[in-house]
Amino acid sequence: MLTKALLRLGTSAARHPWRVIAAWLIATTLAVFAAIAFGGRTADSMTAPGLDSQRAAELIERAGTGQEGMTAQVVVTPLADGASFFDDDGARTALTRLRTEVKRLPHVLGTSDPAGAIDTGGDTAVRGGLISADGRIAVVRVQYPDQSRLSAKDLDALVDLGDRLRAELPLRIEMGGNLFYAFSDPNGGASELIGILAAAAILFLAFGSLVAAALPIGMAVFGLTVGVATMTVLAGVTDVPTFAPVLGSMVGLGVGIDYALFVLARHREYLARGLHPHEAAGRAVATAGRPVVFAGGTVVVSILGMAVANVPFMTVGGVAVSIVVLTMVVASVTLLPAFLGAAGPRLARAGRIGRALQTRKPGRLARRQDDPAAGAARAAGWRRWIGHVSRHPVPYAVGAAGLLLTATLPVLGLRVGLPDDSSLPHSRTERRAYDLVAEGFGPGTNGPLVIAADPTGDPGVLDRLVGAVAADPGIASVAPTHIDRATGIATLVVFPTTSPQDKATADTIARLRTDVLPTAIAHGPARAHVGGAAASLSDVGRRTSQRLPVFVAAVLAMSFLLLMLVFRSILVPLKAVLLNLLSIGAAYGIMVAVFQWGWGGALIGLEATVPIVSFIPMFLFAILFGLSMDYEVFLLSRVREEYLRTGDNGTAIVEGVSGTARIITSAALIMVAVLLSFAVAEDPSTKMFGLGLATAIFIDATVVRMVLVPATMTLLGRANWWLPKWLDRMLPRGPVGTDDNDAESTGEAPRPRLVDR
Repeated sequence: MLTKALLRLGTSAARHPWRVIAAWLIATTLAVFAAIAFGGRTADSMTAPGLDSQRAAELIERAGTGQEGMTAQVVVTPLADGASFFDDDGARTALTRLRTEVKRLPHVLGTSDPAGAIDTGGDTAVRGGLISADGRIAVVRVQYPDQSRLSAKDLDALVDLGDRLRAELPLRIEMGGNLFYAFSDPNGGASELIGILAAAAILFLAFGSLVAAALPIGMAVFGLTVGVATMTVLAGVTDVPTFAPVLGSMVGLGVGIDYALFVLARHREYLARGLHPHEAAGRAVATAGRPVVFAGGTVVVSILGMAVANVPFMTVGGVAVSIVVLTMVVASVTLLPAFLGAAGPRLARAGRIGRALQTRKPGRLARRQDDPAAGAARAAGWRRWIGHVSRHPVPYAVGAAGLLLTATLPVLGLRVGLPDDSSLPHSRTERRAYDLVAEGFGPGTNGPLVIAADPTGDPGVLDRLVGAVAADPGIASVAPTHIDRATGIATLVVFPTTSPQDKATADTIARLRTDVLPTAIAHGPARAHVGGAAASLSDVGRRTSQRLPVFVAAVLAMSFLLLMLVFRSILVPLKAVLLNLLSIGAAYGIMVAVFQWGWGGALIGLEATVPIVSFIPMFLFAILFGLSMDYEVFLLSRVREEYLRTGDNGTAIVEGVSGTARIITSAALIMVAVLLSFAVAEDPSTKMFGLGLATAIFIDATVVRMVLVPATMTLLGRANWWLPKWLDRMLPRGPVGTDDNDAESTGEAPRPRLVDR
């Protein structure tokens, strides 16, 4: 059985701590060396099979125009006040040198030449979006091959060249383009450090001991190092999206410290009963480790379920994050008990500083963390609150549910997309390049669309296509058509009137596909598809939105089934599923209010409103539903134990919820502190992950667990634990289902079975 296996594993690790710690040190070292030797850099590839933008990319690749590859743009303006590339020979010479040096970079297929167009006296520079009408801003477009042939070194080479030329040329030089989007890593290092320090402070205040606070942090750091190193090795084999390491660090730190906190708290309980540290560690892993394994497995299965979206980068990102979570689960049941065994009896008492911090009033003697009177006083406070809620279940249930439903309302206005560079801080060169291009050519120039057409059998279709596209109100201009002589495939680069993240741009793309292009082609044999970065991102967003209901239904069904197996009940898992939906919906609503409406955005450094990143709702749902199982299983396990012991529903609710309230609130506070540290990162996607996860965890641990759960369970009464006898006989017992003999395997007194189903 799982409980007996965990008991043996935890006891063995505690008895031989230095062997286990040495094994983890070796594993960590090997993982780091493997990452250095075989690892790769993260890269984003916003493509998916079957999308119209993917069909456009395939046509462009057949034509061999090079436009299927990555692009970058170097945006320049003279430093001298009033200078123009039209009339300043020095600025034009500097522009020519810049283009020449960019063209020499490795893997660059070609560059546009705004200065050359001016020298020949043509107006193609202005029409092609290379020189602004006033001559103040020039754009050098840089064409690279397909992403599979590139790496972060190509981005580094371009950035280094820009840094050197800024000191040598009389030009302001800024850079952007999808090369930056694909290979620039979000900076999460500072956020991780802030999160670890915040978690350490909360753990110290919770346990009053430096040793007790250090053990979960140490375990999480070990697990995170191994998990991220393994993710880096995976990046050497396939494209791991850039958000994966940041999200893995965010979730890994949170769940790792949470899992360690559950085990550590139970370990200290056993020490307070007088058990030997080795035996206490083994029983702690057997009891608290079981919900940890269950919750971690739920997180992993939920995240891997995102494969239903059929978006490769999301699937790979889910695998990468799951690796970190699995590593944390393994560390919780092996490395942590080794730490507990090495620490010995010191964990049973608070340190001198901890005792001083726990003094309630000046002049009153400090109480030890394990002082029974102090523990009883804290439990009594929670007991009074839960008892108060249980005596007034209707107003609290209605009020809390109404609050969460109100917070969920903004979800009705949720708009998915991908924030463009205008959402980045002004300290980033991509943001400054975006602003210059928008100023000189209009916002749509930052997100050109590429229409790929195969005119086979209809030679006049290209003229009709160009005319129809140029006449669309959402299109600002159309660059000259390029036709590949060998294949006859034509590519049209068109510039929308609106920015890449604007909803009007998505509407323009949809209108081109459903109205403009079909009308121009009529019923002939020709075909045309809309591609480009903006179109690809729009397509991915639409596909994830379409698949989200299927994914949500699958996760809900899985969670209901697992909880039914664990708690042998129909209404308990049904209630859990509905309450989790409420907390996640409220988190979505708050994200819409902050990021789309701008409410409080300045508090997290958000400089402009942005749409919700297309893949984040699905990721958040997968992660949050798994994480909520931590608190659900931990709390309901205690409630069920009390009900099995007393047979009284009211007593079980008060004792079970109040007995777990301190651990749940401490764990949630740690998780929220870690996640909020990522909400102040530069990248808007990282902000969304951090704020969304932190908000949902906070709501789940406060409004849901401390108000809605006791109120609804009180209203349901003994029906909480109702299960038809025929279904009880069908449900399995053992590693997943409940087994009343587990208590015996941990040395606890056997618990009676329910007599009334």
